[in-house]
Amino acid sequence: MYYLLITILIFIGLLIYFKIANKYNIIDKPNERSSHTQITIRGGGIVYPLSYALLIFFSFDNIDENYLNFIIGLGLLIISAISFVDDIVLLSPKLRLIFHFISVTVLLYSISGFSQPVWIILFYYIFVIGILNCFNFMDGINGITGLYSLITLCTLYYINTEYGFFSKDFILFPILASFVFLFFNFRKKARCFAGDIGSFSIAYLILVIIGTVILQTGDYRYLFLLTVYGVDSVLTIIERIFLKENIFEAHRKHLYQILVNEKKQSHLLISSWYAFTQLIINFVILYFDFSFIQCIFAIVLPFGLLYLLLKSYLKKNIILTTNKTI
Repeated sequence: MYYLLITILIFIGLLIYFKIANKYNIIDKPNERSSHTQITIRGGGIVYPLSYALLIFFSFDNIDENYLNFIIGLGLLIISAISFVDDIVLLSPKLRLIFHFISVTVLLYSISGFSQPVWIILFYYIFVIGILNCFNFMDGINGITGLYSLITLCTLYYINTEYGFFSKDFILFPILASFVFLFFNFRKKARCFAGDIGSFSIAYLILVIIGTVILQTGDYRYLFLLTVYGVDSVLTIIERIFLKENIFEAHRKHLYQILVNEKKQSHLLISSWYAFTQLIINFVILYFDFSFIQCIFAIVLPFGLLYLLLKSYLKKNIILTTNKTI
């Protein structure tokens, strides 16, 4: 009943947000780079900071736990606030980067990341800011953010049962938020999109958990729980750099965008395949107890090669089809 109550509260909170968004025109209008065709409410991912606010409220009597929750919540508030503003008024990349840097600083403080050598701290900044933006880049079709986050959070919940670094509610609350969000987003015609507030806030919470597990165990293979998003984002960025494109501008070059926009595949099907692929990778990592180096050679390189081959084949097929049509 407790978790049913939390789910209902998140559900009601999102319905209230829908009314506010409709009143103040917080909507996403499709353009030539969009993967959708109808006007949709933006910012449905507000369920994630909302679920975190509920976590703090319902654990208020636990002083030790709440101190850490407040620190993490401060970083989440910073990145959620700037992301929500960006959902309404387009901000410059430099301004967003400043706030991302501040929120990541809070994140590293919350997981005791500053106890590491300087070069590792520098790597953390680059990696965390990179992953935050990867989640944002990948949030382009119905269901993809919610499903991928759900798979990642459920995997982390399983890992946390072994180590116990977090209370179960710390991970269960965003899992419940994912279910609520997917109820409105995992549809042929989505009622809402996650928006920047959704993609950045859930990525932030996931990175807090992964970062804590890595620092406490010294096991960097948990980075590969984000393999699918990482490979698609990094290889697409490299491709755009070679094409001399502005990597901060919107585009349609991710594999999921090609499959949906050019090959006319279902949003829900492609989102499901992305989440299912990451689930299989997670199972392999945990079941076979691979080391970091083994994960690179057994998972990342084969998956990256398969990704490039599939993307190359699809592009050639699209060109051939276009030429025949002409």
